[in-house]
Amino acid sequence: MTDDGDRPKREATRIVSPNIGLINTQTIQIGPRWAVIGIFLILFFGALYLSRDFILPVVFALLFMLVLSPIVRVAKRRLGFWEPVTAAVLVFGTLLVILSSFYAFSGPISEIAQNAPRYIEAANEEISVLRERFAVVRDAKREVHQAAGKDTGAEPPEDVVISGPSLLGNMAAVIPRIGASIAFALIFLFFLLSSGSLFYRKTVEALPSLSDKKRALSIASDIETELSRYLFAITLINLCLGLAIGSAMALVGLPMPAVFGALAFVLNFIPYLGAIAGIGLVGLVGLTEFGSDAYALVPPLVYLLITSIEGQFITPILVGRRLRMNAAAVFLSVAFWGWIWGVVGMFLAVPLMVCVKIVAGYIESLHPLANFLAAEEAQEETPPSP
Repeated sequence: MTDDGDRPKREATRIVSPNIGLINTQTIQIGPRWAVIGIFLILFFGALYLSRDFILPVVFALLFMLVLSPIVRVAKRRLGFWEPVTAAVLVFGTLLVILSSFYAFSGPISEIAQNAPRYIEAANEEISVLRERFAVVRDAKREVHQAAGKDTGAEPPEDVVISGPSLLGNMAAVIPRIGASIAFALIFLFFLLSSGSLFYRKTVEALPSLSDKKRALSIASDIETELSRYLFAITLINLCLGLAIGSAMALVGLPMPAVFGALAFVLNFIPYLGAIAGIGLVGLVGLTEFGSDAYALVPPLVYLLITSIEGQFITPILVGRRLRMNAAAVFLSVAFWGWIWGVVGMFLAVPLMVCVKIVAGYIESLHPLANFLAAEEAQEETPPSP
């Protein structure tokens, strides 16, 4: 049975009430659109989480390609070096730095792993002291309730004991995976760098219109420039911070100050949470070495003071206004990528955020996102879309 009888009614409705028809059409179009976007984001981030063992080396290689590509181009243009030669030198140099770092700090890290039971025992002792103090308050509260004729019936809490996992065993299980990921990232980085501008050229050729091609070239150029500036500035800052932390830990009498300086250098690539982890580690070792004496608070307080000076004064000056980010957005980015990719995701959070901010600045519909990611004084510098 056909619905020819209903067709004139629908057409009449369109003629008599065109505005209502327009509103209904927009509602029908907008609803599924946002639903599709939401489903896509869920599937996209789910895929990133499930394929992290493959995606992480690829992301690292792409980020290092953006930073090192200008060196390859300059070496070819001014010195006449063939791209694969420059790429091999850069990749081999990166591998040497990684292996040298592992070799230099393998001994101190093993010593820290061997002393982990001591640190855990010291933490358990302090937890026991706190429990005893809270137990006094709890008993007094129970006596007051009993005197008032009330029985709380609450059972005493169970003992809280920090148990130390086999750190060396965990490292032995994780190191092969880390080594395989590093090897894959370096090999992929070599192919990206040795191809010269092929990666950019193929990406631009895939875009349909001339304006899109120009925009893609501008985005790639800005990402190279800004990301190189950021990584160079933050590496220099972290190097100075590591030297300052190591020297300060040596002055306060903490053992293995060079290790804590190196850890400060690495952890400071993670905004906020890296400093908190460093303070906690230094405080735990200080508690073990100096006991419950008030002097045990000196190492974490010194660490806090140095990182506060770096974060509030030095980094804003050296990084510059264009690269300064919304602090809330940075913290949210670190937490999100840490949830998706673990500790490695925390290291990648800010570089990825820089890339997203630059891309959003060139797309008109994403300008609100670019303004949200930028610091307040840097919002006016967002580049207009071509």
